[in-house]
Amino acid sequence: MHIVDGALSMPVVAAGTALAVVGLGIGLKRMPTDRIPAAGVLSATFFVASLVHVPIGPSSVHLILNGLAGLVLGWAAFPALFVGLLLQAVFFGFGGITVLGVNTLNIALPAVIVGYLCRPGIQAGSPAVAAIWGAAGGALAIALTTLMVGIALAASGEEFIPAAKLVFFAHIPVMAIEAALTGAAVLLARRVKPELFASPATAG
Repeated sequence: MHIVDGALSMPVVAAGTALAVVGLGIGLKRMPTDRIPAAGVLSATFFVASLVHVPIGPSSVHLILNGLAGLVLGWAAFPALFVGLLLQAVFFGFGGITVLGVNTLNIALPAVIVGYLCRPGIQAGSPAVAAIWGAAGGALAIALTTLMVGIALAASGEEFIPAAKLVFFAHIPVMAIEAALTGAAVLLARRVKPELFASPATAG
């Protein structure tokens, strides 16, 4: 999921960076102060979870948990995930600095989409139903992220199309794992802290 420096064409890098800046601006504007601790926890969770890479061919897979970030934070997932990606790039060389905007967009935008699609179901249903929505959100976030990574690679050159296909198929097991983890996290959170999934505008 972490695209490295030099892999993408300049137009793709520029477009991804511009869109990520817009997402960061919206995310910072829509992050209420009472969600900052949750943003910190989810940023740290993403940072740790995605450090464990399992090599598959020329690529590798790892957990992301961006679906859970989107369900809890909405647009605020942008700054939370950006911080995790920045620290990974600086301290561990996971993902490039010049493509930080593209990597942020690829991981944070699916989180936001999942938040819009699945959070209403989590808010309205029982904890068990909420867990199903959470599982769907966890899997969907990974599917959308792999799709966006594939589009970024394919838009940079036809030689990257095989790699784009490999990224998608290699992450199918990750979709199942993230669905289970996100569903379990949502089930627990709905039972002990249901207000965690309130819309930021109504939280508190």
